[in-house]
Amino acid sequence: MAKGPGQYSDIGKKARDLLFKDYNSDQKFTITTYSPTGVAITSSGTRKGDLFVADVNTQLKNKNITTDVKVDTNSNVFTTVTVNEPAPGLKAIFNFKVPDQRSGKVELQYLHDYAGIRTSVGLTANPVVNFSGVVGSNTLGLGADVSFDTKVGELKTLNAGLNFTKDDLVASLTVNDKGDALIASYFHLVSPLTNTAVGAEVTHRFSTNENTLTLGTQHALDPLTTVKARVNNFGKANALIQHEWRPKSFFTISGEVDTKAIEKSAKVGLSLALKP
Repeated sequence: MAKGPGQYSDIGKKARDLLFKDYNSDQKFTITTYSPTGVAITSSGTRKGDLFVADVNTQLKNKNITTDVKVDTNSNVFTTVTVNEPAPGLKAIFNFKVPDQRSGKVELQYLHDYAGIRTSVGLTANPVVNFSGVVGSNTLGLGADVSFDTKVGELKTLNAGLNFTKDDLVASLTVNDKGDALIASYFHLVSPLTNTAVGAEVTHRFSTNENTLTLGTQHALDPLTTVKARVNNFGKANALIQHEWRPKSFFTISGEVDTKAIEKSAKVGLSLALKP
């Protein structure tokens, strides 16, 4: 079990990954190659109906500094420089996008046995300031996530969350969207040997009085093949099978059926991730 409460984004992450990660209704591919000098080049593409979106990412590592440069089909250039451990538990991140001159941002992350802090500020005259923090232990964590727009002088984001971890069980409760959404989630690793797990997430929106319930499970058929399934109270049922056909290379097929409109065609997604 990891030490400390982690970052705010870790609250409810186990259940979110089980219920939503790797489900896809598009066609996606990702191919990573490495040059003799250690530069990693990742090409990815996604087809959504008649639209095709692609990007190329180049990653260079030098000691504790990692530089990522990504170019997309709209000729945008995204650059991220990450400095790992300039001091114990600290990570510094600087990123910007060309040609957007107002996109620059500096972020600091800090992890401790009893706290996790993340703060960022935009490099503009009137920046958006973000802060999130969690205090507690590897069993219980309490945190908040706040974003303030200095240009208009108002809060953009105000979230709070609680995370409880005990052995193979993780439960969380968050209040998001300035108090409009209450989300409770649950994750239970039933069998570590077969990576069998069950999870659930319930969302209630006070503004619309709408409830969303999602239930899901996963199971490893063998050490290289995993199946997952989920269903929600709106009748949407999803399933996927993922196979690691070589180390760090995955082939995933997923599908979605609307059980309340069974006459509609099922949505099918394919994903291929290839690494040498």
